[in-house]
Amino acid sequence: MTTERTAPTGRPPADGAPSGPAGHGDDRHEGDGLGDDGHGGDGVPHHGGPRPHGGPHPHGGRHSHGGPRIWPRSFADRLTAPLPGVRAMARLAREGAVRPTAEGLRDIPHLPFEPGPLPAAPPGSVAVTWAGHASWVIRIGGLTVLTDPVWSRRILGTPARITPVGVRWEDLPPVDAVVISHNHYDHLDAPTIRKLPPDTPVLVPAGLGRWFRRRRFTRVTELDWWEHAEVRGVRFDFVPSHHWSKRTLTDTCRSLWGGWVLTDPQGHRVHFAGDTGYGHWFEEIGRRHPGIDLALLPIGAYAPRWWLRDVHTDPEEAVQAFQDLGARNMAPMHWATFVLSSEPVMEPITRVRAAWEKAGLPRDRLWDLPVGGSRVL
Repeated sequence: MTTERTAPTGRPPADGAPSGPAGHGDDRHEGDGLGDDGHGGDGVPHHGGPRPHGGPHPHGGRHSHGGPRIWPRSFADRLTAPLPGVRAMARLAREGAVRPTAEGLRDIPHLPFEPGPLPAAPPGSVAVTWAGHASWVIRIGGLTVLTDPVWSRRILGTPARITPVGVRWEDLPPVDAVVISHNHYDHLDAPTIRKLPPDTPVLVPAGLGRWFRRRRFTRVTELDWWEHAEVRGVRFDFVPSHHWSKRTLTDTCRSLWGGWVLTDPQGHRVHFAGDTGYGHWFEEIGRRHPGIDLALLPIGAYAPRWWLRDVHTDPEEAVQAFQDLGARNMAPMHWATFVLSSEPVMEPITRVRAAWEKAGLPRDRLWDLPVGGSRVL
């Protein structure tokens, strides 16, 4: 199956694809250009030239051969909605509603946390384990894949995690590939990334490859929306999301953001949405990738709604996104781990269960796992 790099017919360029092969104009760059401190990070020098081990080769778009790909300097034309301006920032500061009230935090001891051994994943099956937030251990097509791995207790700008990591790092099998949705600190964690062997295949959004190469990763593949790569027979498609990127004061939208569709040789298909608001992309992803067996969808970090609506789905929107995708099962994520917004900590799962019931969907297709919980397809 061949994917395209162009936007869906009838969609304006601001919603998706660039107007030219590498974006727009000639203002281009290689990778993201910045590390955690805005100066390359970790003091590791970057050496250009071909990837020593080649990495998974991208398909579906135009790209350079033999070295790091060249990307537009900004992906701001991919934003679904404008980023908040001065007035919105002033309102947020005035209202101060960025964390739950004491009442909203009261249920932290009751958050679901049930770590257990990773289940067997026989050939032809797909097993998923929720490590917390957007971090999953996906075993598919004989591979062990990590999504947005964050094993740190604390990330920049937020309180410490409110549930432990659901899988101990030392209990992981060898990691065959890592996928990253975008560069925000709760999805791209440098201390966790440093735990990985440098020859781990890493699949990342356009513009984010240099961050990994500076850390001496040798098998880095950057993809644009609707492009794909393969690792030992498992296909990784990079698909759009309604979000943005920023890691330093000077790199807003300098790298892309998105989700992933993983497909094994038997046709089992898992969609990892990363971080996203609700919008038209879900229906388009479902059209291009029919038969999604499992959708891993975010349900938390949505309040106040006027502030986060464009970039984070609320529980009801997550259920609608599941229906738009045409997926068979849904596993909620992006809640019960970090306090990033003002909704009560148990509200996301309560609301998603209610929305699921209201939509008349079969209860056994909602995989509302505890942190550390697993299911097998």
